[in-house]
Amino acid sequence: MSENIIGTLYLCATPIGNLGDITKRVLDTLAEVDLIAAEDTRNSIHLLTHFGIKTPMTSYHEYNKYDKADVLIDKMKKGENIALITDAGTPAISDPGEVLVAKCHEEGINVTSLPGPAACITALTLSGLSTRRFCFEGFLPHDKKERREILADLEGEFRTIIMYEAPHHLKSTLKELYAALGDRRITLCRELTKKFEDILPTTLEKALQMYEEESPRGEYVIVIEGKDRAHAKKEKSESYATISPAEHVAMYEAQGMDRKEAIKQAAVDRGVPKREIYNAVVADRQKDS
Repeated sequence: MSENIIGTLYLCATPIGNLGDITKRVLDTLAEVDLIAAEDTRNSIHLLTHFGIKTPMTSYHEYNKYDKADVLIDKMKKGENIALITDAGTPAISDPGEVLVAKCHEEGINVTSLPGPAACITALTLSGLSTRRFCFEGFLPHDKKERREILADLEGEFRTIIMYEAPHHLKSTLKELYAALGDRRITLCRELTKKFEDILPTTLEKALQMYEEESPRGEYVIVIEGKDRAHAKKEKSESYATISPAEHVAMYEAQGMDRKEAIKQAAVDRGVPKREIYNAVVADRQKDS
């Protein structure tokens, strides 16, 4: 495909359910490259066969992503063009492809993306929750300590949160999310783009109640509303009601702020004008003198 001495890595998005979502550009590229690196060749062969593509495949997955990346890079250095595909969706999103992309950049190999389906974005647009600002968490880690740390971070996240979960872990994950975040609006998405696509706007509490009576089925995308900024501001303001304005300023001064900045920050925390904090500090100092 390329006249350059060094080949190119093509990130080819494949359907997440409906085969009609594949693009002509992806089909042309898959047919023309020298090699297709697939997450699971046994799964991808069905896609290639359906579209009459006979390009050779090799496996590239979580358990060989470092060593195999070196092999693929060596091939591209010799002029071969390689397409990377995942089982479904866009490569390198919560996917071992990110390792190959990073190594390509280190080695000066051109990488280009052929955009298409992505479960996280599809679910976000269907969720009915805010799309202006969002973050993608993917699958929560299995390590218990790291998992607790991430859940603690998410508790203070104001953006809409998107994550993936397998059906056999969904109940336990919903329980952890409820314990960490409280009751939030969520949208559960499964079978995206397929005939029996299921989009369920609900809450964490209601979802837990529902799955006490029925078993989750299919891979899920969970879209969770971010923390309410007005409510968080009110909580923060109420937490400072237990200390005086002078104590509030002194707290920031102890952290290294000068008087002016400390007064400014205390005013922001308490939702009052700076002059009110300044007057309270002056009055407190005069009382002690």
